[in-house]
Amino acid sequence: MPWDFETEPKFQEQLDWITQFVREEVAPLDFVFDHYNDFSDPNRAILVPPLQSEVKRRGLWACHLDPELGGQGFGQLKLALMNEILGQAFMAPVVFGCQAPDSGNAEILARYGTAEQKERYLEPLLNNEIASCYSMTEPQGGADPKVFTCRATRVGNEWLINGEKWFSSNARYASFLIVMAVTDPEEPPSRRMSMFIVPADTPGIEIVRNVTAGMERSGGHHAYMRYRDVRIPADHLLGEQGRGFAVAQTRLGGGRIHHAMRTVGKVKLAFDMMCERALSRTTQGERLADKQMVQAMVADSWLEIEQFRLLLLRTAWRIDRHNDYAAVRGDISAIKALMPRVYHDVYARAIQIHGSLGVSNELPLGAGLLDAFHMGLADGPTEVHKVALAKSVFAGYQPTVELFPEYSLVKRREAAIAKYAGMLEVEIADL
Repeated sequence: MPWDFETEPKFQEQLDWITQFVREEVAPLDFVFDHYNDFSDPNRAILVPPLQSEVKRRGLWACHLDPELGGQGFGQLKLALMNEILGQAFMAPVVFGCQAPDSGNAEILARYGTAEQKERYLEPLLNNEIASCYSMTEPQGGADPKVFTCRATRVGNEWLINGEKWFSSNARYASFLIVMAVTDPEEPPSRRMSMFIVPADTPGIEIVRNVTAGMERSGGHHAYMRYRDVRIPADHLLGEQGRGFAVAQTRLGGGRIHHAMRTVGKVKLAFDMMCERALSRTTQGERLADKQMVQAMVADSWLEIEQFRLLLLRTAWRIDRHNDYAAVRGDISAIKALMPRVYHDVYARAIQIHGSLGVSNELPLGAGLLDAFHMGLADGPTEVHKVALAKSVFAGYQPTVELFPEYSLVKRREAAIAKYAGMLEVEIADL
């Protein structure tokens, strides 16, 4: 029964290198670029590719992908430990070839794409020569696919797409979009949708406006999209018609683990700031660190971070163990539901301990607090994941058909007396 809380030495060496590399070479890029996929910025071609080459030389490029696609085929546990570090710099994922939404879209193309689709879209995407967009949610129904109205209709050798999409992140930088649309409206909800590759230069695609989330720069990166008679070849269907849900799940399970571990990295940064501040500032004649309310904040934050991190790592381990996201669906829902709460609480305490500096634009804490709310909505709202978790928990129990449950003290006492009746020396009186 193997059970170990230590990382194998060889991989720990890689993690140590990643930590230093991200801190010294990658994190400074966060002050140079507004977005990791803005290929129009001439400085990107100068500064980013050399770092990506170093990552490739170390064998750490796109580690979520199988070796035949240029990755390392790392399991979720190793990826979790890596992403904990990558979460500490905005530019780190693109330097390591695992930036969203491109990483999830690459997984979809790798699994469902044809040979021609892989050559045209997947290969340049893996090399970070182009960017992509995942266009799924809609303005009238958010993330609930059962109310989607964007339609794709087969017309001869083409698909005709009409409808609107909301919060299509990175659309302004994308060379192609993966679009979910209704193709079979009369089928059950899980069979109504299909996925399509839509080149970004196809006539009829309109970015109504780019929406800013929180404190993002450059006018926002989340597009309100409109598709008007967008025609694409019939062979741009991804997977089977009506199987859009199944295709979508390819990118969601692992992506939620990676998002959560990157969040751990961000939260640890806030915790470090909190502790340094508490040790550095004095008020009313003593250090903040000597005040019991501050000590309680630090203790609560440490407990929450460590508990959340261990749950995450156990979930990643279980995915590797079962090799099946469906087998650990409840665990994934649990970390997705818990993530925004830990994120919010630790950042809120860090802001409180920093006072006015904490809410200013001279620290990243205010932006992190807003991002915590964003994480409570991304990849499905927290409430949906709590429902999924509860259903998973209930699946492990059976209802009683008796008026009083077997765990009642009366029934347990009766069962105990019956079990030992032949061995008791005196009759036990009713209590």
